[in-house]
Amino acid sequence: MDTPARFRMNRTTLLAVFAFALCLTTLTAASPWFLLALVVPAVLTAWVVRTGFDIDGDAVTVRSLVGRRRVPWPEVAGVRVGERADLWLVTTRGTEVRLPAVRARDLPAIGRASEGRIPVPELPADQ
Repeated sequence: MDTPARFRMNRTTLLAVFAFALCLTTLTAASPWFLLALVVPAVLTAWVVRTGFDIDGDAVTVRSLVGRRRVPWPEVAGVRVGERADLWLVTTRGTEVRLPAVRARDLPAIGRASEGRIPVPELPADQ
């Protein structure tokens, strides 16, 4: 796999962050101290843009707001589906890494991007 498959948060979320920042700017007319409140939408924007994970030929790289974790393919044991359909990458060491920005419905896309390294169970045929 030459280019990594990227799974990120939906960029439409930035519209809500922009609207929130716009509402906060009206508060700055009351006091210049409210400019500090604009740090919140800046952090939210960074979180939306940065959070996600990449799948390439060597590893799965999970990115959060402040860091990243790279799990090489030999250390990947599988994927666990959580109670709320969130996905967790299970390692051979028994640790788990949450896969942000995806749900169980995204498993087929993740399976294709991993080129079969992450197996996707087949759905039973309707009868």
